[in-house]
Amino acid sequence: MLTKEFTIIDPNGLHARPATHAVKVAASYKADIRLEFNGRKVDMKSILGVMSLGAKMGDKFSVHADGEDEQEGLEFIEETLIKEGIIKA
Repeated sequence: MLTKEFTIIDPNGLHARPATHAVKVAASYKADIRLEFNGRKVDMKSILGVMSLGAKMGDKFSVHADGEDEQEGLEFIEETLIKEGIIKA
C-alpha cells in the first residue's frame, strides 16, 4: 500500500469539477484508491464520497492506493490534481 499527503491550494477547495476528474482518473485503475480527510476514508472512485468530505483550501488529505497498479494510479492522480492547480504535494 502506498500513501501520499497533499494540501488543497484551490480557493474553491476540492469542488465538483476537480473532484469529478479525480474520480474518473481513480476509476481507471484496478487498485483500491481511498481519500482520507479528517479521519474519514472514502472510495476515491465515488463522486458522492469525495464531495461529502467538504475539503477546503488549506486542508490536508491523504490518498491511499493498494493493488497491482497502485504506483501508477497514485502518481497520475497527483500529476492531474497538481496540473489543475487543486493541490500541492
